Amino acid sequence: MRSVNEITIHADPARIYALAAKIEDWPRILPHYRYVRIEERTDDHKLATMGASRDGFPVRWRARQDLLPAQRRIQFKHIGGVTRGMDVEWRIEPGPDSGHVSIHHGLSYPLPILGPFFAEYIVGRLFVHNIAGKTLKCIKQIAESEMASAGSSSPASAP
Repeated sequence: MRSVNEITIHADPARIYALAAKIEDWPRILPHYRYVRIEERTDDHKLATMGASRDGFPVRWRARQDLLPAQRRIQFKHIGGVTRGMDVEWRIEPGPDSGHVSIHHGLSYPLPILGPFFAEYIVGRLFVHNIAGKTLKCIKQIAESEMASAGSSSPASAP
């Protein structure tokens, strides 16, 4: 299973990266996230148990998050749950007054008969693509709202 969710966010790419990287805040800022429990942390990685909701259906997994701020990349390796073995990478590409954000997912199951079907249609299309899409839309709304608020409070935009 390979899938990509992508969106353009009209905000500072550094702010977008900060929102994406701080997974411990996701349950507070992303309504579809139920919890993120950080189990281990260093400056460049976190190990966490995460729970979200796919339209009322609860899902959970464990993942290692690796931060690559100089490259505007965030990598996740799912190490527990039904998505165990999935690789996820956030890529934030700067543009003029915006950032193009993409989340790449890759998962294959070693089961030769049902594995590809289960990975592609059940895990990928039904859950992963939906949850990642909601995550991007929420981060877009937060980052663009912050930019609009900052712009409206600047002296240059005052009447």
